[in-house]
This record gives sequence, C-alpha cells and structure tokens, in this order.
Amino acid sequence: MPSRCQAAWLVHPALFLGLLSSCGSTLDRIGCTERGPGLDGGLNAEAAKLAALLPPASYPNAFREILGKSDSEIASKISGAFDQLFHGDPSREAIFVPVGADQGYIADVYHDEIRSEGGGLGMIITVELDKRDEFDRLWRYAKATQVKNGPRAGYFPSFCTNSAGDEVACDDPYGLQQIATGLLLARGRWQDSAGTIDYGLEAEKLLDIIRNKEAFNCGIVDEVTSTFDPTSKLAYDTPTTSSANVSSPAIVMPAYYDLWHQATGDPFWSEAAAAARSYWAASSNPVTGLMPVRATFDGTPVVGFDTFRTESYRTFFNIALDRIWGGGLPWLVDESNRLSQFFYAQGITSYGQVYSLDGTDKLSSRHEAALVAANGVVGLVATSKYRSQFVAEAWDLAVPTGGGRYYAGILQLLSLLILGGQMRVF
Repeated sequence: MPSRCQAAWLVHPALFLGLLSSCGSTLDRIGCTERGPGLDGGLNAEAAKLAALLPPASYPNAFREILGKSDSEIASKISGAFDQLFHGDPSREAIFVPVGADQGYIADVYHDEIRSEGGGLGMIITVELDKRDEFDRLWRYAKATQVKNGPRAGYFPSFCTNSAGDEVACDDPYGLQQIATGLLLARGRWQDSAGTIDYGLEAEKLLDIIRNKEAFNCGIVDEVTSTFDPTSKLAYDTPTTSSANVSSPAIVMPAYYDLWHQATGDPFWSEAAAAARSYWAASSNPVTGLMPVRATFDGTPVVGFDTFRTESYRTFFNIALDRIWGGGLPWLVDESNRLSQFFYAQGITSYGQVYSLDGTDKLSSRHEAALVAANGVVGLVATSKYRSQFVAEAWDLAVPTGGGRYYAGILQLLSLLILGGQMRVF
C-alpha cells in the first residue's frame, strides 16, 4: 500500500511537486504522516500567533443618519429582534435551539435542517451583540459536529441547493467562512477575559484548514479540495472537484479576507480580496446589477443557476461590509445604485423574489422579507435618491414568525446590525 504522500503523487502530481518538502515524517501539521489527516492530529496545536485586527475609524449608522432614529430606538429595535429570534417561542418565533448545558444551533425550520450558514451567521451576530453565552454554545455545537477524520476533516457538514432546487448534503464554504471570521472577531472581543474557549487558536486552525486543505491531505483525496482555487484565488462553490472553475457571488467576501490578511500576514488573502471584487464586477448584470446564484471564475452564469434568487441576497451584505470595513471600490457604490434603481422601478413595496439577470422576467412575484432586509443594506452604500426608502423599508420589517422565519430572520438581524452601525471589527 502506498504511503499518503506517495498517494498524493498518484492523485495530483503537480501538487505533489509543490508539497515535496512538506511530505516528511516530521511534519505532522499537514497530515502527511501515517497518523493521517485527523482533525486533532493534523492541525497546528501551538499557541495562536494571529496579529490584531485594524478597525475602521468609524461606522456609518443609516438608521440615525438617514432616518433620524435615536440610539435608544435603534438599540431597542435590534434587541427586540434578537430576543425573539434567539429566545422567543420555540414553536413559532425562535431559530436558536439550546442543546444541553453548553451547546446550541440555528435551525432552518422551513427545511428542518441545521446549516453551517445559520451557525456561522449566528456566531457573527452574537459576537457583534456581545452575546458570549450564545456564541460559545454555537461554536461548541459546530466543533462537536465538525468532521474529525478523513479527507473532509475540519469542514462542517451542511446543505446546498442543486440545479433542481433540492437541498443536498455538502460542505458549504459560506458557512465555513462565517465561522472562521466569527472566531477571529471573538478573539478580539473576549480573548483576554475568563472563558474556556481559545478563540484565537480556533480561528488560526480553521483558517489553516481553509487555506491548506489539500496540503493536509497531501493532494485531492476522494474529490475533496481546498476551499479556494490557488490560481483564481476564488472560493469554490463547494470544496470538491465537481466545482472546478465555479464559484458564487454570494460566497466571496473580500471584507473578511482583508481581516484574514491582517491577522495572518498571508498575502494570499489580500489577493483573494482583490479577486473577489473583480469577480463581482464580472458577474453582475451591467444594467440591473443582479448577480447569479453561481458563476464560473470569469463571471459567466452557470446554467441552472443563472437567475437572481434567494441565495443571491447574501451578496448584498458582503458588498455593504466591504464598503463599511474597508472603504471598498467606487464600483460598490455604482453597483448599489444600479440595484436600488432596479428594485425601485419594480415597485418599492411590491418587487418580486426571483428575476432573470436582465430583469425582464419576474420569476416569482412574492415580496420576500429577506430581500427587503438585503435591499436595506444596499441603501446604506447607494447614493441614489431612493436609498432612504429602502432603509425605511428595512426598519419597518416585522420580525418574522412561523415556518419561514429562519432565512428572513437571520438576514433581518444582519441588516439591523449593519444599518444600525453595529457591525464592528474587534
């Protein structure tokens, strides 16, 4: 039987040449020993060495600056939404589910699933709101369910949508990136206070997995790849060979990569941030600004995913964070103006849920609360005369209840944090 590093040559000769010096018996860190790529054996167990993050000088507060809301009104709005979605009636209000004495997860109650998307966004929300108990519970649950052994070690089981619209098991890079960034922010906010979680070490280990998964496995094993393509610097739609040359505008997050670069000093992440911004520009429709669910690395929409629909809404939040945390490019403002103009023309209170990318076909007429929340954050970045109306619509949203409360609720919380000036770097 070949050794693991010999197997890397058989599976991926080009990668093997790059890893030749690291496939020795003493380099346990990349999983090239007979001990295998198990999570605990294969990862760096040294103390975290991440640098401190650099917050922006200030944070825009659209609720105060555009709508004239007071700080107490904003705080009440945010806390009311959080309390309902995390600690409300579990049968019709809450999406946070406590487990035992010290764990918890975010429930996609519509699909009856637990997604890394929800857990990761929950971690972002709770660290921003200084809700340490809920954050720690979400991380402990994620860590308990994290894949421990085999080629997928270090990834988190989740669900993705296939071309038929069905939910299928997958390792979702979107949730993975949220979890890593949540840990990084928690390190800055809570690391020096009493607690049992070393947020910095956990963030460092997870960023190492994201960056070096194929190195841990000494190649592509069982079709499992790294999270990012090493050439384009874009995240794969899923970290598998089936996603070669395919990403998604909703899963590239340059604002996060800038933080990762600050923390690790790895220039790959600044290159990934630049690649993500270029990818957005290549993927968006030049008139409507709408982006597809999935696109190839050159921005060409993938057949079957070549429409604007619910998964695409997450892109709006990524654009807003890029503007808030890093200043971003002027393109972000132009893009936000295109989006606000398109949806305003569709009817500020009646635009649909799903569209063709050129906007000529309304494929679903439902006025979706999750998109109202997403368009609110577009209003923060835009300079068009319509921006205040989108921010006001987001403010007026009722906190969702019932079977559809997961996606609309978690995006509403994100929207409230961004528009209320509470999405901060620690």
